[in-house]
Amino acid sequence: MKNRIEVGKPVGIEVSIAQSEVVAQCDVDVIAAYPITPQTHIVEHLAEIVADGDLDAAFIPVESEHSAMSACVGSSAVGARTFTATCSQGLALMHEILYIASGLRLPIVMSCVNRALSAPINIWGDQSDIMAERDTGWVQIFTENGQEVVDQTICAFRIAEDRRVMLPVIVNLDGFSMSHVIEPIRFYDTKQVRGFVGVYQPPLRLDPAQPMMFGPVGIPEIYTEAKKANDVALIESRQVIEEVWAAFAREFGNAYRALETYRTDDAEYLLLTVGGMSETASVAIDALREQGVKVGQVKLRLWRPFPHDDLAALLGKARGVFVFDRCLSTAGPGGPVASEVKTSLYNLRERPLVVGFIGGLGGRDVTVQQFADMVHKGIGYVAAGAAPVYEMVGVRE
Repeated sequence: MKNRIEVGKPVGIEVSIAQSEVVAQCDVDVIAAYPITPQTHIVEHLAEIVADGDLDAAFIPVESEHSAMSACVGSSAVGARTFTATCSQGLALMHEILYIASGLRLPIVMSCVNRALSAPINIWGDQSDIMAERDTGWVQIFTENGQEVVDQTICAFRIAEDRRVMLPVIVNLDGFSMSHVIEPIRFYDTKQVRGFVGVYQPPLRLDPAQPMMFGPVGIPEIYTEAKKANDVALIESRQVIEEVWAAFAREFGNAYRALETYRTDDAEYLLLTVGGMSETASVAIDALREQGVKVGQVKLRLWRPFPHDDLAALLGKARGVFVFDRCLSTAGPGGPVASEVKTSLYNLRERPLVVGFIGGLGGRDVTVQQFADMVHKGIGYVAAGAAPVYEMVGVRE
């Protein structure tokens, strides 16, 4: 495949289209997909690339997202490099099959263009969809901007197909505020990308010439051990993820970590964010620093496997940790990310006060000032020695 887009310098391009282009560069064999807003542009453009003859792949237009993931399971099981994309209600419809993909150790790569769940019906971005799938056994990575979407998509194929992993991977990006935005993105040479991801060589595959059984009934005598093995594989994938990110930095120049930090060196308070709104929060951190507030930012990139030990080491010495979630765990602990952070810190003898904030639901904007207000409120709760379980941001009265 030739380079379809100029290589080596930033190109202004819609993030969804950029992801389509890099998926093609990764030499996928099968794309099975169903259109759903705001994911549609990704698979729509991939369909054009295949139809134009620029990618030798099978594009399977299916009748639902459940069918899309079912087709991906089948194609991956026969040894094809497989990609799909979805969001929101579509991801929810895939729910049943997501467990099968991870349980069968199939290295499918999926883009999730994060969008709110109905009802009421809402097509705008928050993280409710992916948080409902956090326990499905997939490696799950968040991105902050278009360049990270491109880079993490490349990494996802290499991570998923590593013999030590063999698990599906989700690359998350914000709906509309990232997916439909034109950003300057640097592309890499197609030959270099394909050299980095390598040629997929499955350890096992469905083959009529060599019959084998995939997904037999897991009777009580083996089910626990199967789930334990799946859990261990996901936990141990962390080493490979770090190796792939390090290799990517050497090859292409951009470095990534499970937890990214910003102005944390002398910070007494930390604001923890996930996804595209992290950049807005960084602007608030700069403004607060100018006011003399000793606050830094931690950006969570790796959602599964969750970096418990890293978080404990990074957050444990702070006076207060303020976690911003874009999902509400209804009648539960507030935000899923905040509850995970609290779990990571629970066994520390001395731990910071964790304050959970929830906002940006259904695509509502969260401003720089609102992030600054979260920090000021959090500092007040630390001074008082107590905080509510969670607090919602920007709720109209």
